[in-house]
Amino acid sequence: MKKYTLENGRKYVAFIAVAIVTVSCFVQCTPKQTTAVSSVPNTTPQADLSKGLKDYFKNDFLMGVAVSSRSIRTDSALILREFNSLTAENDMKVGVIHPAEDRWNWKNADDIVAFAERHKIKIRGHNLLWHNQNAEWMFTGPDGKPASKELVLQRLKTHIFTIMNRYKGKMYAWDVVNEAIEEKNPDANKMYRDTKWLEAFGGPEFIEAAFRFAREADPSAKLYYNDFNSERPDKREKIFKLLKKLKADKVPIDGVGFQAHWTVGRPSAAEIRTALDQVVSLGLDIQVTELDITVYPKPAPIVPGKPAVDPGFTPEAEAMQIAKYKEVFDIFRQYKKHINSVTFWNVSDRGSWLDSRGGGSAGDPIPNPPIRLKAYPLLFDVDGQRKKAYWAVVNN
Repeated sequence: MKKYTLENGRKYVAFIAVAIVTVSCFVQCTPKQTTAVSSVPNTTPQADLSKGLKDYFKNDFLMGVAVSSRSIRTDSALILREFNSLTAENDMKVGVIHPAEDRWNWKNADDIVAFAERHKIKIRGHNLLWHNQNAEWMFTGPDGKPASKELVLQRLKTHIFTIMNRYKGKMYAWDVVNEAIEEKNPDANKMYRDTKWLEAFGGPEFIEAAFRFAREADPSAKLYYNDFNSERPDKREKIFKLLKKLKADKVPIDGVGFQAHWTVGRPSAAEIRTALDQVVSLGLDIQVTELDITVYPKPAPIVPGKPAVDPGFTPEAEAMQIAKYKEVFDIFRQYKKHINSVTFWNVSDRGSWLDSRGGGSAGDPIPNPPIRLKAYPLLFDVDGQRKKAYWAVVNN
């Protein structure tokens, strides 16, 4: 037997201390199932049809939906029954709400906020900075030439302060920066998407600036970086690198938005978990911000001169979608300490932004000319009725 010494005793105590900390961190930090989850989807409808998603998940996270000023009228009954969080799909994006330096289009956004307040529904803002649906005037100087970095920075600040002051205290969260990470180039050194923001600033400084302006404008709102395909390994690592830098530089970021424009074939459960774990490791919150699951594992093939044939919502497609929705919501439940809201992108299959993308999802090539092929990506069918996938999601 090894002779006991004071030094050995110290090493033993140190080992036990490390073990306790390690186990404690594993127990507290690693999401785990607290109840058994069946791998077989249960699609049996519940008896009480007055309950909605917000009721089934009231102890887990907020359940949200992206809306327009039109859908809050045409789909109000479904929205009020099912959801307790709203996102304006387009009406708060820069190019829509602020089309010219001296002009703001407030009506649609105001209508959505008023609807939410009237019905005591929470609202998340989307978004303050993006490369699409942008306002070209932001980057044009008085002489018609590209605006200076200083002018673009001042315009960005004015935009953020104006919109956030108008809705101050009414938004529980904002997508501050949307989709700044390079998607198509897998080179790890090609971090940022080529945009007018990157060009104007000569680098990614605009990301930090937007978050600092947003925190100053409304200190009570949670601030998120939002992106799609965040689970794909090369992009995931770039996003992780950005988040670590923002944290190291003490940039006021509260969480990450996973858009979750997924298909029945991707991403895998392992890819989702890895991406979520990385965010959790940084102490950041998570929101699922734009969830939909198209029934096509990959985009429809483009055949010149031959229109795509919509096969409809086939039993095979339905079965794959049911399985995928169950899989991802099982994961969401396991991470409910870190996920505080899940938002669907559009209300029902009657109208999805994916329908003009040839059945593809975010990041997939957009057919030119456009191919209209219904994606059937949501939990409510074209008539607004609950699909079997709905029951697979709520019947845990």
